[in-house]
Amino acid sequence: MALELKPSYFLTKTAFYFQNPQSPIPNTAFPPLLPRRKTAYFPDTSFSIRKTSFRAVSAVLETKETPLADQSAPPVRIVALVGDGSVSPLKCAPWVEVMLHTAQRLKWVDEGFEMLVFTDSLHQSNADAVETLQMELGRADVMVIVAVTTQESVEWVRANCENIPNIICFDSSPALVNKLGGSYVHTETKGDVFGKIAGIYQKEANESAEVVKTVSEAWQRRNSDDIRFCILVIINAYIRPVPILKNLRAKGFSTLSCMVSNCGPQILNCLLDPDCRKALQCLNNCSPVDQVCNYRCIASFESPNLEAFSLCVLQKNNCLGLDAKVPEKPYVPPMAKFRGGDLCHETAEDLFVGWLGCLDWSWRVVAGQNPAYDQFPCQYQLFYRGKAKGSFWYEPVFQVKTLEGKVVWRRRRYRVKRGKVPGTFYFSVLDNGVVSNEFWTIVDVPDDLSWGLFHYNGAARVAGQSYSGAVLVSPDGAYPNEKESRRLLSALEECGIKEWEMFTVNNSSCRDPPLGIPDGSSLHKMIQVKEN
Repeated sequence: MALELKPSYFLTKTAFYFQNPQSPIPNTAFPPLLPRRKTAYFPDTSFSIRKTSFRAVSAVLETKETPLADQSAPPVRIVALVGDGSVSPLKCAPWVEVMLHTAQRLKWVDEGFEMLVFTDSLHQSNADAVETLQMELGRADVMVIVAVTTQESVEWVRANCENIPNIICFDSSPALVNKLGGSYVHTETKGDVFGKIAGIYQKEANESAEVVKTVSEAWQRRNSDDIRFCILVIINAYIRPVPILKNLRAKGFSTLSCMVSNCGPQILNCLLDPDCRKALQCLNNCSPVDQVCNYRCIASFESPNLEAFSLCVLQKNNCLGLDAKVPEKPYVPPMAKFRGGDLCHETAEDLFVGWLGCLDWSWRVVAGQNPAYDQFPCQYQLFYRGKAKGSFWYEPVFQVKTLEGKVVWRRRRYRVKRGKVPGTFYFSVLDNGVVSNEFWTIVDVPDDLSWGLFHYNGAARVAGQSYSGAVLVSPDGAYPNEKESRRLLSALEECGIKEWEMFTVNNSSCRDPPLGIPDGSSLHKMIQVKEN
């Protein structure tokens, strides 16, 4: 797995500020990569009687360790209406399942975010079921409409949802109109997300246009992180601040003053370096929400001057004034036993070392959950013990296709320290001038090391970004045998991850990766690994 270039999103801000000193920094945000929780579940509470198929499904979570982010804030009530039987592009998972999972993940952001999910089989519903939905709509702050296309459902929505201040429509009938902050967003049909986003004609056009653009770009990426993010953007813009988005609010003139006062030479050197200058220009064209866009800019035009720029502006002087924390949720328990014995720290390290020694790498990434950082082609993991006593290192090697069409290899170096519980670890890396700290868990590895699942929570503090994810690994980069599917699904469940959230890594063209570890490094201590 490669978690490189996470500082890209905040470089977008500094790039914008530097090239547009008279303009405020855009008040947009990155996709929050938030944790999952094993104990969350969704009982299917049906309002049906006899032939009624109209149902509501509420998210119910165990909340002993999850207090409200702001106990004084009123709950934010969200109603999702999903086309009955509709199928999502996420490995064909039913949209109702995707939105139920989204309801769960909203709770991880803030316990006060309450989303109920209904299907639109209105013509089959009894009066009590419809009344229940109408009651929920009557107090809803946000309505999310997904894949609603039938004329009957459209007419019902238009007749019953007029008083909801925020309505967003995805993959639904063009007859359904979006609404933000109590004002309708008039658009021209364009066929992309938000149903039909093109032009906006209202007094609050600039603000709404930015929100629409941010939501549209996020929805287009078609993953669970960004589906949730679309809802968070609406809440943050029109209802109340979302804590995990607060770090991306503009700091005003102080940011520019900090940069010029402390980092003048680094700024000048960046401007005189064609690659660094291109990187800033490229970042300025990305929305801060679009981590993939930002990452590609950094990867395409990476240079020592760009690293020096971010090291000065962000890491040393924290000119954006940010302070992100490593998420505490979900707590994913590490595997407890391996080959019949209790897992100890040395054995856990050996599991990370994996196949290195028999092969030229420890593991190859098969699939990952995080849409920004876990889906690069040809990911190789190198874990090894260093020369110094007790030292342990992780080096991801992965492939990037640059914006100029070149295929390049990238490599980073993480320091790894043991956590209190065997199978847990603290990772840290200086990545493009910014320090990222991460907490990793070995969720499961079979006795034959045929595959492994590793989970992580992390943060780049001065970047204001928290994130999480998981990677499925194997010795050859291929999916585990079918007989392992039940155990794999159980391991994913430990992370609160659905199988349809995992992105398959392209391992088809991986010639000549720059592998190898430093001379004097050592590998396994406790276990023996034999190639089949």
